Amino acid sequence: MNVVFPPDSPTIGLVGVGVVGGRVRQRVGTIRPDARVVSIDTRQIDVGTSPLIDGLDAVILAHPGPHHPVARRFLQRGVPVVSIGDQIDDVRALLDLGALAVEHDVALVVGAGMSPGLVALLARHLAGSFATVDEVHVSIHGTAGPACARQHHRALAGTATNLHDGAEITAVAGTGRLLSWFPEPVGAYDCYLAEVPAPLIIRRAMPEVERVQARLSANRRDRLTSRLPMLKRPHREGGVGALRVEVRGNDHDGGRLTLIGGIAELVGTAATATALAFTDLVLDGELAPGLVVPGEARLDTKRLLRSIERLGVRLQEFTGVPSA
Repeated sequence: MNVVFPPDSPTIGLVGVGVVGGRVRQRVGTIRPDARVVSIDTRQIDVGTSPLIDGLDAVILAHPGPHHPVARRFLQRGVPVVSIGDQIDDVRALLDLGALAVEHDVALVVGAGMSPGLVALLARHLAGSFATVDEVHVSIHGTAGPACARQHHRALAGTATNLHDGAEITAVAGTGRLLSWFPEPVGAYDCYLAEVPAPLIIRRAMPEVERVQARLSANRRDRLTSRLPMLKRPHREGGVGALRVEVRGNDHDGGRLTLIGGIAELVGTAATATALAFTDLVLDGELAPGLVVPGEARLDTKRLLRSIERLGVRLQEFTGVPSA
């Protein structure tokens, strides 16, 4: 059955036809039943000149490969951009496009996937229970589609960037083993420092935090083969992924406090929910022109997390109290 949209319905451009792109199409009606989604193949369409771009109210970048060149072209056409990119050099390049977004009077949301986007939103949510926050420790498990699996493989072979005493430090990816307990049904996995952008995003969003570390789960084979080409074709979609976000600081009485939040969900579903939650804000005109980083104090984090839950992601917090 063909759906007829009113003439004033918002139009969302979608770049990418993988796991996340397909799920955006499936789930957009949950949060924006009035919105239509138009696929944009940047290999076939010149973003700089195509009249199709003029009709877009926002665009979600969910394709493999660098996002910043494509984001630049959409911004120059005056289209707000929501990127789920999680490759660290690409994220750095996207962060440098803030001035261009201001110039063209549109928002640019960077890192609006499960990681670093939902990671930073959970950190900000937990931080609301503290007087001061000084540490954030992140563990990430799972992948979405094949491109995500390849990025996970590369991240374990790169250079991990973390924050210590407020300054960026680097370490060899695949080191720094830590046993992390994720929400059930995922459970415990060994996790290792990795080349992921979560520390960069958290630093931007929460500049008061002095120490940030981010790790990926990996088994022995993952670590031994991380510096080799992938030995077998990735799965079409990975299994249940998970996040563990641990925030440390001082409570309002001056005592030390640690709070832990997380999720256990298909990575593609979590990434889709985060991207659509930000797109909803864009379409409502709730984001000021310029760079938007998940976890910033100026954002309506509660609304974003409610939207993510409506889109099927269960947010969990560790209480230390066993349940029957």
